[in-house]
Amino acid sequence: MSGLAKLLIEKKKKISGSDKEYTPIIKKLERKGVKIFIGQKEENITPDIQLVIYSHAILPDNPEYRKAVSLKIPLLSYPEALGLFTREKRTIAVSGTHGKTTVSSLIVSILSEAKMSPSFVIGGEIIGKGNSQTGKGEFLVIEACEYKKSFLNYLPEIGVINTIEEDHLDFYKNLKEIKEAFCNFCKNVKRFIVGWEEDRNVMDVIKKSRKENITFGIEKGDVRAEKINFFKNKTTFECIYFGKSLGKVSLKINGYHNILNSLSAISVGLGLDIPWKFIKNGIERFKGVHRRCEIVGKVNGITIIDDYGHHPTEIKCTLSALRNIYPENRIIVVFQPHQYSRTRFLLEDFASSFRDADKVIVPDIYFVRDSLKEKKLVNAEILVDRIRKNGKEALYLPTFKEIIFYLKEIVKKGDVVLTIGAGPVYKVAYGLLKILEK
Repeated sequence: MSGLAKLLIEKKKKISGSDKEYTPIIKKLERKGVKIFIGQKEENITPDIQLVIYSHAILPDNPEYRKAVSLKIPLLSYPEALGLFTREKRTIAVSGTHGKTTVSSLIVSILSEAKMSPSFVIGGEIIGKGNSQTGKGEFLVIEACEYKKSFLNYLPEIGVINTIEEDHLDFYKNLKEIKEAFCNFCKNVKRFIVGWEEDRNVMDVIKKSRKENITFGIEKGDVRAEKINFFKNKTTFECIYFGKSLGKVSLKINGYHNILNSLSAISVGLGLDIPWKFIKNGIERFKGVHRRCEIVGKVNGITIIDDYGHHPTEIKCTLSALRNIYPENRIIVVFQPHQYSRTRFLLEDFASSFRDADKVIVPDIYFVRDSLKEKKLVNAEILVDRIRKNGKEALYLPTFKEIIFYLKEIVKKGDVVLTIGAGPVYKVAYGLLKILEK
């Protein structure tokens, strides 16, 4: 939402908004003249407002939503509002269960290196750039989320599908329904589709679309990676395009999943006929995204890392990357599940996601977009029990405060502490760092 607000500010619109708590993002918006209310109340919505834009986390019983309806103020969901921008720009829409933010950010980096001055709106904060920008060029790069079929509001020139897995099962009945939504997303793509060839679900969708496509993968794909090497501070590979070597690439971001993310972005660049030197520079100079395996700090030989991962596959990929970097270190994970419904639907997958961790600590589940009925069907203690049954040491501590003080007592030199989740679990990382630095 903050990224969209910034785009609207560039269009000279007067913006106000609200959130549950004060955050660094709100501070940045306030510097741009945006009035932000902390707490969502009816009185925040006044008759002079011409349009209300709401996120999918807002339910119809929200007091501000109700007030807007009673005042007959037009309402648009976030994807409906962003969709209007895709009608004005040559849009690159990045979709898929995983990797949307990183791939979008890499594409922005490539376009920027090519002096194409892209606009972008993404879900994370690109290091050194932020989460949105109004560029002077003709391209707009956005994340295209499948939740509630949001991405069907977009009319992209280029569509990217990184992966397709079961997720958002509070909305979709099954994987078949999810794939049908992606098929409809492809119908809106005007030019070509980029997809991961080693993902059967992605290829099923691409083949049905009958659209021009570029595929990528490690072993299979038009764009591939060979001679892969992992180092502590970088990953290198040779990029192959239709059997021909384009050259060596060196990444500042780690893990097999980030090789795939890079290949996805490279495929977009090649499809746009951007010269290889700009593509290579865009990938190699990319510093990453905040909350994507971000090193928060190092103190007393202890490394504290924060990540946004909130799906079992994302947890596995992040831990695998960290285990490659820290093969002998103890890795302590603080995982805050995001949504009761997601935790319930993917319970066994979550429970088996911590193979590369030494200890797992789980606070209460982050409550968002769920009903009170759903909240009664699962809890963090059930997840901890399942993790233990998978052979991992796991502990339930309800609050961040308890976790921080527990970690303070047990961490020692050489430990790696990972906080991971889409909720505010990053507060544990920063809280622990603050205590250890005293």
